[in-house]
Amino acid sequence: MNNMEIAEYDETGWQQNRTKPEGEDEEMPEDNPQETIRECLEKFLTPDYIMEPGIFTQLKRYFQSGGSPEEVIMMLSENYKAVAQMANLLAEWLILAGVKVTDVQAMVENHLKDMILKTFDPKKADTIFTEEGETPDWLTEMIDHPTWRSLIYRLAEEYPDCLMLNFTIKLISDAGFQSEITSISTAAQQIEVFSRVLKTSIAKFLSNPEDIQGAIQECARMVCHGQHTYVYSQVLIQVLSQEQKGGFNMKRLAQEITKYALQNNQNVTPITMALNGSAAYPQACQALSSMLSRNTLNPADITVLYRNYSGPDPPPIDLIRNPQFLELLVDSLFKAGVKINPEHKPKYIYLLAYAASVVDTPAKKRPLAERVLNKDELKNTTQAVEKVHAICNVNKGSTELIAELQTLYNCIKYPVVGVGVIRWIENTVTEPSYFKLSTDSCPTHLAILDEVAAVHPTLHQQILSLLIRLFESKQDELEILVQLEMKKMLLDRMVNLLTRGCVVPVVKYIKQCWGKGDTDVSLIRYFVTEVLETITHPYSPEFVLLFLPMVENEEITGTMRGEGDNDPVSEFIGLFFHFYL
Repeated sequence: MNNMEIAEYDETGWQQNRTKPEGEDEEMPEDNPQETIRECLEKFLTPDYIMEPGIFTQLKRYFQSGGSPEEVIMMLSENYKAVAQMANLLAEWLILAGVKVTDVQAMVENHLKDMILKTFDPKKADTIFTEEGETPDWLTEMIDHPTWRSLIYRLAEEYPDCLMLNFTIKLISDAGFQSEITSISTAAQQIEVFSRVLKTSIAKFLSNPEDIQGAIQECARMVCHGQHTYVYSQVLIQVLSQEQKGGFNMKRLAQEITKYALQNNQNVTPITMALNGSAAYPQACQALSSMLSRNTLNPADITVLYRNYSGPDPPPIDLIRNPQFLELLVDSLFKAGVKINPEHKPKYIYLLAYAASVVDTPAKKRPLAERVLNKDELKNTTQAVEKVHAICNVNKGSTELIAELQTLYNCIKYPVVGVGVIRWIENTVTEPSYFKLSTDSCPTHLAILDEVAAVHPTLHQQILSLLIRLFESKQDELEILVQLEMKKMLLDRMVNLLTRGCVVPVVKYIKQCWGKGDTDVSLIRYFVTEVLETITHPYSPEFVLLFLPMVENEEITGTMRGEGDNDPVSEFIGLFFHFYL
């Protein structure tokens, strides 16, 4: 419910039925007393009407119209079934019989929830405001309990137009429970509620570096719910990205949201172009928009961008630091077998190197020409991209690659080359026949991946995702023992990643594999053994929480334990009890 609708309630429904202070005129009598009495009597005949919240309002109407007290007393008492009281009595009997209080409470609450979900009438719910005249006390008490808040969320999903539910969602948000409102359609109904939920989601992204991908996915899913939520959120994030402190984090979030929208086939290119200030550069804007809308590069538009960015007054660098555009450039330069016209290839390389290495410091005041462009790294980055592109663009076997390792290792220190090398390796090793044809204990491509992990901590998540994809891939053409050896080799790569600082994500994944029970226990044992031989204290609490259950498990480490306390398993458990308990 939006602010206008809330105001409408404030000015009409609630005001008409509020309690009148002393000195105001008494309410006007009903126009048709007999009709009013008949309506009231119909309600008094329903079972347990005396328990209804509107009982006092109806009694007042009834007596003001001349109704008989004796008749109403008889009707209310005869139709009193005491359903609620019987439920309370039954609950007390269950507790006396030995059932836990919490179990009884959950039993009653769950039954009530099911009944409400079956019989809820949004029109009747909306009359609560007009009958009560103000926010009912029971509604305020209701939102203090998690069970009933979850019920409100479910109902709001099913009945998005119910004013009473939308108002209750706002009450829940006002009470500080906005982090519970995971339903996007519920939050998107009201800008105040959505703003609070968005704030909570952004705060989670900023304060939870260990699970940054999960936080990004959650935030992006909410922002991309609709065009109005996308525009509102991206404008807000764009403003925050201008801040000195934390601005780059917000820019990263905005780019991740754009990437998520594109993956879900949402055309957000016009919005992106409107927010990045490209309107002042119509040629570059048109060329980039054309490629982004088609999700493909073409030499003509690349030439336009190259001419703009190699000129004396280039457009802002943020224009080509578009995630979608950078993905297209990386794919075109680092995917084996992709053909680029030799005449235009230097332009592709230049644009990628420019976007990756140039530091564009905007002027604090106009004119824009006063801004500072630092191109110190541009030449070296361009040369590195060119050299590695020449290697990656040709299908080379492991033996041929050994001769190129020195060149690759020298160039990998540039982050953009690291990204490109991961893309090249991903496309190579995910070929169905790759491991079938490989005879090395550690294929050269994956050894190169270790070097990327050593110099680029920010690429650890991409590397881990690729290793997980390979670890879970079906290699049915390989013999069982060969498959196990291949997976041990991949576990070695994960342990290497762990030693480079990617600790919690790696251990968390292996623990998930163990928990699901679909991974051979010998592989879990191999991983635990390798880690125990690699690590030493102090350990973070999160690492211990994830790793200790696997170490203590008899099936995993039983054969690794000796008679004394000198084996790695006993030493780890002993250190844990000595330092952490």
